Amino acid sequence: MASAGAGLEGVVATSSRICYIDGNQGVLSYCGYNIHTLAENATFEEVIYLLWNGRLPTAKELDQLKQSLRAQRELPQHVNAFLKSAPAKVLPMDVLRTAVSMLSLYDPAERDNSIEASTEKAVELMARVGTIVTSYDNFRNGREPIPGDPNLGYAANFLYTLTGKKPDDVLERVFDVALILHADHELNASTFAARVTAATLSDIYSAVTSAIGALKGPLHGGANEDVIRMLLATKSPDDAVQKVKDDLNNRKKIAGFGHRVYKVLDPRAIHLKKMSEELGKRTGHTELYEKSSRVEQTVRDMKGLNANVDFYSASTYYSLGIPIDLFTPIFAVSRMSGWTAHVLEQYRNNRLIRPRADYTGKPDGQPWIPLEQRH
Repeated sequence: MASAGAGLEGVVATSSRICYIDGNQGVLSYCGYNIHTLAENATFEEVIYLLWNGRLPTAKELDQLKQSLRAQRELPQHVNAFLKSAPAKVLPMDVLRTAVSMLSLYDPAERDNSIEASTEKAVELMARVGTIVTSYDNFRNGREPIPGDPNLGYAANFLYTLTGKKPDDVLERVFDVALILHADHELNASTFAARVTAATLSDIYSAVTSAIGALKGPLHGGANEDVIRMLLATKSPDDAVQKVKDDLNNRKKIAGFGHRVYKVLDPRAIHLKKMSEELGKRTGHTELYEKSSRVEQTVRDMKGLNANVDFYSASTYYSLGIPIDLFTPIFAVSRMSGWTAHVLEQYRNNRLIRPRADYTGKPDGQPWIPLEQRH
């Protein structure tokens, strides 16, 4: 049997109409719409609809989706009680994983895996994942959750229920674009985990819970937390550059650089870099951007590596007032749109995902050794 690359690198596992990546040219598109086009023109709600349906919504369809998302924001009472009782010092990703799984317990159609029912569950998951994150953050800080504002869109409502302050148009747009940039990325680890689970014909809740578990790993979703901690721990741009040089000389990896697919600059990083600079000026965090820019140049000069989506999202999220340990949960809030799109696509043309392994152990036919003779 031919051996696949380590980590299935370069292996094509399925066909999909959702997301296209050209790592050599730095191209990312959702259903044929280039990420630059979407970042400059779309709202996150339009991207959610696009990923689920393969086309942009009409004005009526977009309004219906927004209404559905607003109507489903509230959490079941017992899920809310869990968030209130969860320890304040645990990882928010663990809380998110458990709360999302709990949602299935209070869905009367939980066992209905039809496309129609699963699409309705996707709306519920998309609406409630943000509420889970903001409610837990309020509870752990001794506050009651802030009810959603029906007049606010997805991005603005998330920031409002997290911080208690309604964002201005610039802050809302920055976060809206950040959600768009993270919405999907083909068969990354968490999306593949979701599709493997869905391929068994398990329910959509189980599939996205699998995805959250994969996203929790620091090699997938946690890099932006490491980036911001590095930036905050250094005293100046010069100090940040020296730390990175020392780490590279000691063969340590620098969080936020390099990508399994992109051989050129991650197209998402282009927008996040601009947003990091703009937000830094508005919020007094200009030094964070200066550190980031200097570090980016240093790593490129020394190792030939480009910044990925995690690098500038770190300073962007921090300047939005988002707690550091919520960076990865916010990644999940955005990626829920892509995960659910992939699960629905898997259901529509399902085949059990069952790859083979290249066996490297001892050959068959080993002689049995009695217990008393084993050493």
